[in-house]
Amino acid sequence: MERKRILIVDDEKEITDLLEVYLKSEGYIVYKFYCGKDALDCMEKEQIDLAILDVMLPDIDGFTICRKIREKHYFPVIMLTAKIEETDKINGIMLGADDYITKPFQPLELLARIKGQLRRAEFYNKGVSDKVEETCYEIRGLQVNENRHQAFLYGEKLDLTPTEFEILLYLCRHLNQVVTSEELFENVWKEKYLENNNTVFVHVCRIREKMHENTRKPKFVKTVWGVGYTLEE
Repeated sequence: MERKRILIVDDEKEITDLLEVYLKSEGYIVYKFYCGKDALDCMEKEQIDLAILDVMLPDIDGFTICRKIREKHYFPVIMLTAKIEETDKINGIMLGADDYITKPFQPLELLARIKGQLRRAEFYNKGVSDKVEETCYEIRGLQVNENRHQAFLYGEKLDLTPTEFEILLYLCRHLNQVVTSEELFENVWKEKYLENNNTVFVHVCRIREKMHENTRKPKFVKTVWGVGYTLEE
């Protein structure tokens, strides 16, 4: 199996060195940098499978790097920060981050999240054999192909991240049902849902944005206030 390539960008040398030890012990190839410019240069030369970005860097902040990544790439991005403000988390996710972890953190927790994101990305990007019966959901111009991990709206492909696709797919699997934010989070992120967690809300906003939805009156992913979300035929 091809070894996955992990990019780490953090100006705290102790953190990057520690993460490098843990990741290499798991068989990953690691590229570590202490500033944003060197990391962006690396991405132009190497095929990266996942990026870990610190928000506060000496030259380019992590939010800017995340935005630049999403201009060309769809590999998972995990943001690191010493801040705990909810606005930072929302900003990161709105720019395309898949996950967010606050310093100080347990390396094993981050490692578990890395593995989860890589599994999701692998399923999202893999092809499908002609012998495999495809599962495709069609809802009023929206087509979601579970096997190929592709979604189309009125024939136009939606450029969804693996996490965004998993959310949309879960709603398709539970068509005409109301799915709570807690249920969505625990089935997509595979973690325990914590109260006041806006992660699902922000990802749904990004999905609607890519579908060019009217946020006040969405046609597809609808909000059931105080409960969760639903996708109706």
